[in-house]
Amino acid sequence: MLDLGSGGGIDVLLSARRVGPTGKAYGLDMTEEMLALANENRRKANVDNVEFLKGEIENIPLPDNSVDVVISNCVINLSADKDRVLREAFRVLKPGGRFAVSDVVTRGEMLPEIRRSVLAWVGCIAGALEEDQYRSKLEAAGFAQIDIEPTRIYRADDAREFLRGEGLDADAIAPQVDGKFMSAFIRAVKPAAKQACCGPTCCN
Repeated sequence: MLDLGSGGGIDVLLSARRVGPTGKAYGLDMTEEMLALANENRRKANVDNVEFLKGEIENIPLPDNSVDVVISNCVINLSADKDRVLREAFRVLKPGGRFAVSDVVTRGEMLPEIRRSVLAWVGCIAGALEEDQYRSKLEAAGFAQIDIEPTRIYRADDAREFLRGEGLDADAIAPQVDGKFMSAFIRAVKPAAKQACCGPTCCN
């Protein structure tokens, strides 16, 4: 298992229990501070089957076909090169491996000024992809069985209090963001490798 942007490592430590003593859970983060915190949390948890790696999610420091599952929590949309992130995730997954991340996704067209108005409201909206675009990028990376499941769809009423607090015209903006942002669970699979033909009749 690999967690992209693992921060303090809590999700990695939880996953370590699921993979069992014969499995391995990796966390990847780019900052020394987060890696130090994650390793301290690992020490306190007394977990041996965990390793925290320093690196960027656009250049995962693991070999091809080395993990069964890639997870992430609202990190991928912060990358300036999401296509590369998805290609890297595909590369390190074993055939049949699963991509299962939480992210913020947009739905439908939106004016740039509206997106900027709610930038701070929804935590990691800055680089959020439109859901069809996310699906297309996953397909381009090689993934199959793609599913985008909304876990929370933000409505106009959710935005009003924040917008008023920022001194913005809530009545004008809120209706334009209704249903446009959602937290979602994004799943996909790296197709299993095709078996080689073993005889004159097996491929018929």
